[in-house]
Amino acid sequence: MNEENQNAAEQQAGAQFTIQRIYTKDVSFETPNSPAIFQKEWTPEVKLDLDTRSNKLEEGVFEVVLALTVTASIGEETAFLCEIQQAGIFTIADVEEVQLAHMLGAFCPNVLFPYAREAVSNLVNRGTFPQLNLAPVNFDVLFAQYMQQRAAQEQQATADA
Repeated sequence: MNEENQNAAEQQAGAQFTIQRIYTKDVSFETPNSPAIFQKEWTPEVKLDLDTRSNKLEEGVFEVVLALTVTASIGEETAFLCEIQQAGIFTIADVEEVQLAHMLGAFCPNVLFPYAREAVSNLVNRGTFPQLNLAPVNFDVLFAQYMQQRAAQEQQATADA
């Protein structure tokens, strides 16, 4: 094994990732047009908005928040609006800056999504609407698109300057 590969292997072996806690930070469920909406044929248009954010709590400890907003509409009327902020506290240490950004922007949201998906399903069920199972989300692709978009904006800013 050459020296470069050995250093990479040692760095990889030193990387740490631990889930300290997963919790619901905020939750909201609204049915603004009930009970009239229950009289309509259930042919909703479902819209999902996602957002992630992270902040450093202390050295090597980060909070990651996955925010989901699910809106189901029938025509112009909102059947329900479900908002959840699923959060986690993660220990991430001994990783390079690029790898840390990927972990905070894609890996941690991948960990949080099943919890948020279950919470949305439960809230919709308690609202007596038909079951809603959100499709899986590929946060790796979303993160890659975000990074490409950022690079293009930086390149444009440099070209404009």
